[in-house]
Amino acid sequence: MQESPVICAGAVIRDGANRLLMVRRKNRPAQGLWSLPGGRVEPGETHAEAAAREVLEETGLAVDVGELLITARLGPYLVHDFAATVVGGELRAGDDATDVKWCDPGEIPMMQTSPGLVDELRRAGVL
Repeated sequence: MQESPVICAGAVIRDGANRLLMVRRKNRPAQGLWSLPGGRVEPGETHAEAAAREVLEETGLAVDVGELLITARLGPYLVHDFAATVVGGELRAGDDATDVKWCDPGEIPMMQTSPGLVDELRRAGVL
């Protein structure tokens, strides 16, 4: 019997130079690896609300969440990644991140990223 996946939500955020916002994970899973901002959906939250909350907690940025770009099963996690636009805040590494930065799309495949991230970003047409 397969266990139910852990439901997560994240955001694909671009700046005016078409760079993607990436965070270095502070905790497991993927501790020390680069990923999109995101995390577990809490009870009572929509996937989009969870994505906005996680971005704020991890990066200090407030975002408007747009369309769902991709849903991916990554190990025990079912991740829903949304397009999002920064509407406020100040960029800083927050509670679950040790670092945060804007990255050119071409450099992301060369970074140490969470398992499956680059393939999923390619599948979604982000990279």
